[in-house]
Formats: sequence, structure tokens, C-alpha cells
Amino acid sequence: MSITCIERPSPNFNERPDGRAVDILLLHYTGMESGEAAASRLCDPEAKVSAHYIVDEAGAVTRMVPEHLRAWHAGMASWAGESDINGVSIGIEIVNGGHDFGCPPYPEAQMQAVETLSLEILSRHPIPARRVLAHSDVAPARKADPGEWFDWARLARAGVGLWVEPEPIIDGPVLAPGDRGDTVAELQFMLADYGYGLEVLGRYDENTKAVVTAFQRHFRPEKVDGVADISTVATLRRLVDAVKAAS
Repeated sequence: MSITCIERPSPNFNERPDGRAVDILLLHYTGMESGEAAASRLCDPEAKVSAHYIVDEAGAVTRMVPEHLRAWHAGMASWAGESDINGVSIGIEIVNGGHDFGCPPYPEAQMQAVETLSLEILSRHPIPARRVLAHSDVAPARKADPGEWFDWARLARAGVGLWVEPEPIIDGPVLAPGDRGDTVAELQFMLADYGYGLEVLGRYDENTKAVVTAFQRHFRPEKVDGVADISTVATLRRLVDAVKAAS
């Protein structure tokens, strides 16, 4: 199966930075009432937002910005020290109402199209598995998309992105806002080492809570509360170990 794109050019783009290769694939949900409303906004010059692709519920893929150009989809964001996420990424908007519209499921046809499109993008750009990311990963204080019900495990099985099985949730000690000390610093170090924009301060502040929440949305979606319980920390360790094993 290959993707045939509908062309709907957006005026909202510019050139990529000289000498910078695409090395991030960033997935979003549209978070609007309809796909047409989202597509219209992504093509509105006054909105100053865009994406390379938008995938509707039936699996139709619309190309809005060519891959060699810089679409405006990430906003203020960072990953692994990179602050111009738009400059080095390809953005896919997935039509879904998101948290504001009841967290609707992603239909099978849509997921199949996202999977196929992502594989085609990865065939054209050497994007590491650990840099297939959610919008919430790169902007954890601002964004929650594509949401904790998005099937990252499915994509990873197809060869898109990195996934480890989450550690089961059990009762036990947690790290939470207000906590301080070496265990908090170790948590922050692991999150920052994976790529999240987080300083190692040894105190569990609001930014740490936002990053833990983003991590849970992507990698431990059963419970998303910003509290680093045993399951969250163990899943993070497993993920970091998987990266080290692959390098």
C-alpha cells in the first residue's frame, strides 16, 4: 500500500535552515470540531500555522507543505537541545477532536494511513526511532496531542518510533510535585537524557510534572497524572536502556 495525496497547498511555510537535515517526525491531533475546519485553518495565511500533511478519519491524506520546506506546526518547542523543531521536522496533523471534543478514537482507516505515510517519510529521511514524537513531547507545558489514546505501540510494531511495554501499575512510593532530592534529580536526568526539555534541579516543579505527564501520555498511557510512580520510573528506565542497547 502506498499513499496518494490530495494537494491543498498552504501559504504558511518558509525555507529550512541551511545544512539541516530532517530528523524528527512529529505527530499531532487537530483538536478542532471538524477536519475541514482544521484544514482551512492550516491554509489560512492569518493563522500562521501549517503542517506537511493532514490525515482525515477515512484515511485520506492531504499534502499542504512539501517535505523540503519548513511548515509551521510545532510552535514554541524543544527536543534534545533543539529549539527550532519546525526547522528539522515533518509534521502530520491527524483529524481528531482531541481532549476538547471527547477524545474520540482514531479509526482503523486513519491509523493505517498514518502508519503508511510515516513509513514512506522514514524511507526518505533518516529519522531515528527515538525522534518519532508527539507534539506533547516537544511542548509538554502547552500541548497534549495526539493524546494518551493514540496507538503508539501499533506504529512501533510497524517500524515507526520507539516503544517498550509499560511496567504494570502497582502501589508504592511516588515522586510528586514538591518533592526534592537525589531521586528527583535522577528522574529529571533520565527524562532529559531521552530528549525532554527539562533541567536537572533536584526539585519536582511544575515543569517536571508537565514533562512526566507528556511521558505518560506517550509511553505509559494507562494513568496520566504527572506523578512519577513506580510504573512510570520503571518504564522510563526501560526506554532509556532500549536506546542505549540500540546505539
